[in-house]
Amino acid sequence: RHVADFQLSIASVIENSSSDCLAQDLHLQAQKLAERLKCDAVVSEISAGPGTVNFTINRELLAKTVLQQVFKDGSEYGVKSELFSTVPRQKAVIEFSSPNIAKKFHIGHLRSTIVGNFIANLKLALGHEVVRINYLGDWGMQFGLLGIGFQSFGNKEKLKSSPLQHLFEVYVQINKAAEDENTKKLAKDFFRKLEEHDEQTLSLWKQFRDFSIEEYIRIYKRLGVHFDEYSGESHYREKAQEVLRMLEDKGLLQKTTKGTGIVDLSEKKDLSLVSTVMRSDGTSLYITRQFLIISFRDLAAAIDRMNKHSCDTMIYVTDKSQSHHFQHLFQILKLMGYDWAERCQHVSFGLVQGMKTRRGEVIFLEDVLNEVRSRMLQNMTSTKTTKEIQDPVETAEKVGLAALIIQDFRGLLSSDYQFSWDRALQSRGDTGVFLQYTHARLHSLQRMHGNAQLTGVNVACLQEPDAISVLQHLLRYDEVLYRSSQDLQPKHIVSYLLTLSHLAAVAHKTLPVRGSAPEVAQARLCLFQAARSVLANGMKLLGITPVTQM
Repeated sequence: RHVADFQLSIASVIENSSSDCLAQDLHLQAQKLAERLKCDAVVSEISAGPGTVNFTINRELLAKTVLQQVFKDGSEYGVKSELFSTVPRQKAVIEFSSPNIAKKFHIGHLRSTIVGNFIANLKLALGHEVVRINYLGDWGMQFGLLGIGFQSFGNKEKLKSSPLQHLFEVYVQINKAAEDENTKKLAKDFFRKLEEHDEQTLSLWKQFRDFSIEEYIRIYKRLGVHFDEYSGESHYREKAQEVLRMLEDKGLLQKTTKGTGIVDLSEKKDLSLVSTVMRSDGTSLYITRQFLIISFRDLAAAIDRMNKHSCDTMIYVTDKSQSHHFQHLFQILKLMGYDWAERCQHVSFGLVQGMKTRRGEVIFLEDVLNEVRSRMLQNMTSTKTTKEIQDPVETAEKVGLAALIIQDFRGLLSSDYQFSWDRALQSRGDTGVFLQYTHARLHSLQRMHGNAQLTGVNVACLQEPDAISVLQHLLRYDEVLYRSSQDLQPKHIVSYLLTLSHLAAVAHKTLPVRGSAPEVAQARLCLFQAARSVLANGMKLLGITPVTQM
């Protein structure tokens, strides 16, 4: 028996329906209502279920409406839905990725990068204006250490050819001597010179930063990610002083007996909740977002962005250990009189455990990308079809990236998860590899039989349950986009695309194009083309490039 398209629960429409209303009463009510309702051009069947009235849509109308909409709207299918008609178009600034120069680009940065990219893609698709910002950790005491480390162990050639790797090695070496009093003094002197704009030290620091950004851009390109702005803590050296003065002028900055600068965030102003903003030696606490320490730089950056972009919303994408940091940041901004702080949002995510390459612990993002590409290439080579692919390495990279993204996006962002290469790279089951495989198969149908034209197609040929299941699912795409747009969670789209792929795979088996009567073949081709189109749209939102051969 087929599944109805829509269902009405009788309990929801009966005025005095209490929990003691017997199930058989509800069933009786449902039968009575079903008998009184009439079918029309849209509804072809009305029946009663246990406490529900079930409606079946005219099959031909369903096929015609869905396919016409998908073919007409193309990449904007679902986005043009009336669900979004009342949603105002807005401008969003999204800060994501944000690695520290000279420190390892760890797996948390990968999560921040792909999550931020998804949010930006989704907002852009829904017609909002988006500014993507990468806020680099490019200032602070560690540059004192790095500077003197480079003077001892650095190599200009290596800095040019592989800056991230080289600076990391220098940092590890100099860190061994970091407790030595002489090293500490030299590092402090170097950083003081930086703060005083000494030309020579500044020029070295600038090389660290510029070469690192160049390499980041190249790696982000492999991920399919770009930024509109590379900002950083260094941009707010002077502006941080203005924020300090503003806090003093508004009487918000208090000193403890030890001379530490704090802002009182408690409701009763009894210091039961304070945020530390300044060390007793007068330096701004910007080294760590980890310790409930708000830096004047973060405050200055938020104020500057709002002045520059006058956006409707500002989104920060970082791991959940920084939740308190952002709560405090937004609260201090509000105390300073910035009402827009209420429109700032922290999208947090959990930790990934167990991501190792064959060589051991992951240090750089590039290691992960190389690993997933080589593993995928190995899997593809072991299947006999790979020989025909034009660019197997490029394909392995795109499929591998899909595997990483889907494994990451399947659950709630805030939950931690255990990473597994084997699970991520399975070709069957709920994986990114399966999505890519389905897309490639549907694409090969188009290649073999040509692009289907909807005009003149007899959609009445699509009556089989497997065809109807695909059509019903395509009809729901806008609801899924809407849910993700509300809570910024990619999992709704992921589970939708996985189901679509499973339904399309079944239909591909049971509804052959080759060998069918011409009008049946044409109708089925249109169905598969629509499924491929929506699958590709959803994958692109998630940051995946669909492959056409695999």
